[in-house]
Amino acid sequence: MPTSSVAAIPAAAPSKAAEHFASRLAFETDCADVHESLSGGTVDFVLVDARGPHAYARSHVPGALNLPHREMTAERMAAWPEKTLFVVYCAGPHCNGADRAALKLSLLGRPVKLMLGGMTGWADEGFPFAQGSEPGSLTVSSAA
Repeated sequence: MPTSSVAAIPAAAPSKAAEHFASRLAFETDCADVHESLSGGTVDFVLVDARGPHAYARSHVPGALNLPHREMTAERMAAWPEKTLFVVYCAGPHCNGADRAALKLSLLGRPVKLMLGGMTGWADEGFPFAQGSEPGSLTVSSAA
């Protein structure tokens, strides 16, 4: 019986797979988990939009601070305790602003995760956006 392209390369041992996926989750989070936290869960991170101020003002994830990676300095980041977890995002998969921000924060000794999908992922999930130069907040209607 022929082997499919999927099975042509054997899957990793379960212990290796567990190590790999645990590692990925240490570096990344997704829009749904961020949304859940912002919607009344525990917000134990600072959400950072790493795009420029004009893109941020047009539309951003509610609650996100605008902090482009070029503005991330030790002096600027001193506004937060050293162990603060930062979750960064940018426009989406076609943009590397979040990767640059995550690199900058990690080089500054700060804990950081990337929000997969960025603005594109947020929109794909159907979540609302905020506009303007202020973070705004995510409010969930109590009416069902």
